[in-house]
Amino acid sequence: MKDCEIPDLNLFMACPALRREALAPMPQGFYLRSLRKEEWALWKAMPFDDPAQAQDYDGYMTDYFNRTYRDEEALFYARCQVICDAEDRPVGTGFTWLQYGRYWTLHWIKVLKGYEGQGLGRGLLSALLGALQPGDFPVYLHTQPSSYRAIKLYSDFGFSFLDMPVIDGRENGLALSLPILKQMMPEAAYRNLSVLHYDTANGQFTPSEKIRLA
Repeated sequence: MKDCEIPDLNLFMACPALRREALAPMPQGFYLRSLRKEEWALWKAMPFDDPAQAQDYDGYMTDYFNRTYRDEEALFYARCQVICDAEDRPVGTGFTWLQYGRYWTLHWIKVLKGYEGQGLGRGLLSALLGALQPGDFPVYLHTQPSSYRAIKLYSDFGFSFLDMPVIDGRENGLALSLPILKQMMPEAAYRNLSVLHYDTANGQFTPSEKIRLA
């Protein structure tokens, strides 16, 4: 299966506690800084590798920004981090956000193609998650099966899939995504994935289970 053939399904992950052994510094020659207001258009295009796709989704990104961050615009620019090269060119982005004022989430984690595989994503997640306090966990994120490389990285930091059928009003595509992930990921990485169930009765996660390969 090619990446372009992977369906756009919702996946939800939670990290009850940070695995500190996964932390690593930003690779030499790169650093993090806050997004500048004049870079807003760049930020909107960052999630899309194809410029034409970025243009198609420009309206969506604007609407999302207005719905999610506009009322706290100054905080958005302070929290949104960009990975820059030695010439201050942004090559990745991501940040933590207190969703609904209740729980921490990872938003818009992205490293541009051409810069993947250099440890930038791990350095970014290390900075973002390492800055949180133990009481800030669990941390949540939304992803999709086409991000199977990032899913492996999230798993390293302690993230597991959530198995509830509907989360935040969106259908959970975990059951349909697992065969795709099994096909696309190295066997060891797939075997390291796990699933959590949130017990609403006591407000706790049940122990995670490793995903079993058929």
